[in-house]
Parts: sequence; structure tokens; C-alpha cells
Amino acid sequence: MPALNGFLWLLVCWLAGELIVHFTGMPISSGVIGMLILCAALALRGGVPDSLAAAAQPLIALLAMLIMPGVTGVFFMIDQLAGQWAAIMTGLIVGTLLSVITTLWLLKRLMQDDHAE
Repeated sequence: MPALNGFLWLLVCWLAGELIVHFTGMPISSGVIGMLILCAALALRGGVPDSLAAAAQPLIALLAMLIMPGVTGVFFMIDQLAGQWAAIMTGLIVGTLLSVITTLWLLKRLMQDDHAE
């Protein structure tokens, strides 16, 4: 039953993001806004409840399957992207580098905090 409670957390945050996008017209995915809400709630709470961890663990295992529809959708519009390869490659490279640098910076910062205690 704890996983059901954690899944409810995820659904409530997603629905809150959906409402925000609907009423504000923001051009951002409701899932992204929902996860930002969840992140803020967990930061204020000071940790991740066991029920949320129990619900999220199986979803992480299925992450590749959740991404696949978007990736396969690109296959069907490849002709529309023909003249955009420079922009696509630049975006992929810069996005990947920023993601790796941010992750390493955060990991280093969190590890320093652990050693300070």
C-alpha cells in the first residue's frame, strides 16, 4: 500500500502542473512543472518519503520505455528535419555538456556537504 500513496504524490503533482499549464498557457510540459512542484515539496519536507521511493523505483526501471514514443516519433518526421542538422547537433552537444557539468557540480557539492558533517 505504501507505493499507492507515493503514486498519489506523483499524480497530484502532475495534475497541479496540468492545471498551471491550462490556466496560464505556459509553453512548458505539465510533467516538468509537476516535477518542479514535487522537487520543491520534497526540499521543504527535507527528504523523500518511503512511499514515494517505493512508487518511483519501478517507474525508473521503465524510463527507457517512457522515452521511446518521442524518439520513434522523430523517425516519422525526419524529412522535416532535413535542413536542421546543425542546430540539432549543436543542441544535443550543448545540452549534454550542460547536463553533465551540472550533474558533476551537484554531486561534488553534495559530497562535500556529506563530508562536512
